[in-house]
Amino acid sequence: MPAFETELPTRRVWPVSALCRALADTLDARFNPVRVTGELASFTRASSGHCYFTLKDAQAQLRCAMFKRASSQLDFAPREGELVELTGRLDIYGPRGDLQLIVESMTRQGQGNLFEQFMRLKATLEAEGLFDAARKRALPAVPRTIGLVTSLGAAALHDVVTALRRRAPHVQVVLAPALVQGEGAGPALVQALESLYRYRGAQSQGVDAILLVRGGGSMEDLWAFNDEQLARTIAASPVPVVSGVGHETDFTIADFVADVRAPTPTAAAEMVSPATEQLLGLVDSQQDRLQAALLRVVDRQSQRLDGVSARLGRPSSIVAQRSAGLVALRQRMLQAVVSDVQWKRSTWQHAQQRLLPSLTRAHQVQQERTARAGLRLELLDPRLVLRRGYAWLSDASGQAVTRVAQLQPGDRLRATLADGAVDVQVSQQAAN
Repeated sequence: MPAFETELPTRRVWPVSALCRALADTLDARFNPVRVTGELASFTRASSGHCYFTLKDAQAQLRCAMFKRASSQLDFAPREGELVELTGRLDIYGPRGDLQLIVESMTRQGQGNLFEQFMRLKATLEAEGLFDAARKRALPAVPRTIGLVTSLGAAALHDVVTALRRRAPHVQVVLAPALVQGEGAGPALVQALESLYRYRGAQSQGVDAILLVRGGGSMEDLWAFNDEQLARTIAASPVPVVSGVGHETDFTIADFVADVRAPTPTAAAEMVSPATEQLLGLVDSQQDRLQAALLRVVDRQSQRLDGVSARLGRPSSIVAQRSAGLVALRQRMLQAVVSDVQWKRSTWQHAQQRLLPSLTRAHQVQQERTARAGLRLELLDPRLVLRRGYAWLSDASGQAVTRVAQLQPGDRLRATLADGAVDVQVSQQAAN
């Protein structure tokens, strides 16, 4: 009987990396893209901008990675325990063989409508000026009574009371309890605030500031603090309001309207309550300054008293001092008079010495000018011309005769010569 050799089918041996890649391809073809909802846990943001976290529910968990490109598009800050909806791709991370979800987008579950309402209300109140910095008031430096609005069962109540008891045990705290979550929380908060506005203590004094606080939570948990009526009630507060709602990354409408926003309830209590040690240190400092000022005043008054006593005890020395002063003044006056006379005399002598030469020079100049004028006058004397043989003819009326045409035969003329005058008669005219 012939022997038949049976061949078993050869099974493929997978390298680890190839198997991981094959699984990844299968996941991609079968599931991707995928949307999944769950609770955030172990959320971290690397320095590169990538985010790594776990998405879990009551029975399972899934590793997730959200790279910088996608995380930069987030419009909120993810927190531990927050319920979110993710969109992404399932993949196998080869180096560890882990199943992971590469997240492309993340939204708070059910927050779409709430967020739109939040933004609409925020825009409306901001347009009305309820968020303006100009209407914000400074906190009192040393409050005596602080109002507190929160839930009786909230951890925020314990945190605030502990901080106030540690920092300022002397400050009175007036608690106005209210719901801080769920249906009816908004009106309850409004009613609690209004009760503090009307509060008057034993001294007929109201609260100096109000703390509005609660712990962290989702947007739904904090929604009461986005109530429009609550925002308007905070804006109408007669005293500064500090909002300490949620964690540092949480923002509500109450935070924007309040005079001061605190990142946590404990921080709100610390903002409004100066530490007792600081106040005591301030008092000690003021006491030291006051004591030093009083000592300086006493020293100055003592010195003045000593000076007055010294002057009143020796009047003779005062008289002698005043007499010596009068003598000194008399000597100074005499010296001033003598000096003035001597100066004026010296000035007069100098002026006299300068005046005589000036007068002599002026007289000589005038004499020379007079001599020159006399010489010019002599040159203009008509008698000099007559001495040279000329005569001056004038008619009977005394008018000078200079032309032949002025004369007629028989006219009588007077001829003035160098040594006298003669009368002449014209016998005939002779042409030139």
